[in-house]
Amino acid sequence: QANVDYDFESKFRALIGKTNQSLQKEVENDFPHLPLGCTIILERKAREYILQNVKGALNFNKNQLVQKIRNYKHQTLLPLTINNFLQFYHIHLRLLYSRKLSWKRLCVMAGVLDDFSSIHETEITRAIRLKWLGGNSYSYYSFLLKLANKNFNVDISSLTEDERIFCLMLHYDVWQESHQFSNLQGSITAIGANPILVGEIKEILELVTDKIDFVEKEIDLGYSMPLQIHSRYSKDQILAGFGFKIFGTKPLAMEGVVEIKSKNSELLFITLNKSVANFSPTALYEDFAISDTLFNWQSQNAARPDKGKGLSYIEHRKLGKKILLFVREQSEDEYGNTMGFVFLGEADYVDHAGSKPMTITWRLREEMPAFIWKDSGKLSVG
Repeated sequence: QANVDYDFESKFRALIGKTNQSLQKEVENDFPHLPLGCTIILERKAREYILQNVKGALNFNKNQLVQKIRNYKHQTLLPLTINNFLQFYHIHLRLLYSRKLSWKRLCVMAGVLDDFSSIHETEITRAIRLKWLGGNSYSYYSFLLKLANKNFNVDISSLTEDERIFCLMLHYDVWQESHQFSNLQGSITAIGANPILVGEIKEILELVTDKIDFVEKEIDLGYSMPLQIHSRYSKDQILAGFGFKIFGTKPLAMEGVVEIKSKNSELLFITLNKSVANFSPTALYEDFAISDTLFNWQSQNAARPDKGKGLSYIEHRKLGKKILLFVREQSEDEYGNTMGFVFLGEADYVDHAGSKPMTITWRLREEMPAFIWKDSGKLSVG
């Protein structure tokens, strides 16, 4: 028996390591993401007690969050910042934004901050929740923080080509497809119209940047493209980064393969675990890592090795076509938000089997990061 406020979440999370499933699902499914050879066995009553505790910890409603903000000053002398608040109450950053309200709005509701203009609040809060908390790129976030420190007053014409692409990514992060701006300059400047929320953006970017625990790697594709290997990006960010999304246009929705003919490049978007709800640790999938440099991938159904798209994969080096892999563990994270893709870089054809679809083995030019290799490798062995 433990106090109702005992933090089972962090204790079990330390044993499991990084996963994108909630602890609740880990407990319910007998901890499928433990390191190979490890097991955790819970008695029925213990499982029920822990699940009850975890559900209570993860299901803060808006009023509970507001009450915690209101009580904060009575429980600690630390200044009220997002980071201090999260650390003090052991709350995950994504949980804080799961109620689709900005941190500053929650503070207003708690009576610790004066009311402020709501201009662009919905768009900025959505960008934080869906784009910036779901990715991790030191170079991109550092650039955004530099813009925020200038209140998003920027002369687009003075930027490098990569910085202009970052601005296009930011445009789609905040405004999605609906906007009334005549140019990119106006789009970026408008983000700074709400100084209270600019302050929140700074806090968030500093926080997520500080938590990045890997080193990005540059890639030279022969054209300007600022995305870095091993960083995680949303699909919209990737498409903007490669010039598939252009300011003022709305491209067709694309699924698992995006060909950019102007750059003679093809982007493969791969989701390892196709169904979170039906996840089984013994299930076999067609897309998985064979080693930290070899990846098994199943093409779209129409691909055949003797003509068309399938043949272009086999002969991609002769054709000068660049094959680029983007991989995510599953479609949604533990809070129900769409997961971003980790950029694995350029890949080369090794061999294939079958037709319509083809099963192709790709060799990565850079070793995949350990966290992807761990999840992907387990799918190949069950």
